[in-house]
Amino acid sequence: MSKYNITEKKEKDPTYRFLVSPKVMDEMKERILDIIVMQGKYKDKNYSAKMLANDLGTNTRYVSAVVNVRFHMNYTSFVNKYRIEEAMTILADRRYKDLNMEEVSGMVGFSNRQSFYASFYKILGITPREYRLKHMSKAPKKSKKSEE
Repeated sequence: MSKYNITEKKEKDPTYRFLVSPKVMDEMKERILDIIVMQGKYKDKNYSAKMLANDLGTNTRYVSAVVNVRFHMNYTSFVNKYRIEEAMTILADRRYKDLNMEEVSGMVGFSNRQSFYASFYKILGITPREYRLKHMSKAPKKSKKSEE
């Protein structure tokens, strides 16, 4: 007999995986993508999981279950992913070079600069400013035509 009663912990599937059938999950996944991405709701800093659930005619537990199972992340990370992708486009575009980070973060749906920086760094491993500097330097510069 051993001194300590140690048993291996069995890994169990979270219960949310069984809340919604796979067929319904697939349908909800498409509707979530339509609302968040196609309708651009990710840019709305006030658009919550509860609002999404209302738009889908369901509850937040089902929305969370679908986002967790089909996208492998929570609702906030899911929405922030699209916000960061939009921010990357803006930061690399010379037309927006005069915008400060506060303005960029607001355009893509973040309520404050700190959460924008934290999410950006978490996803890309660099700050938005570093990203902009890196991508602005790679963009072709307008060259003056030489006169002969």
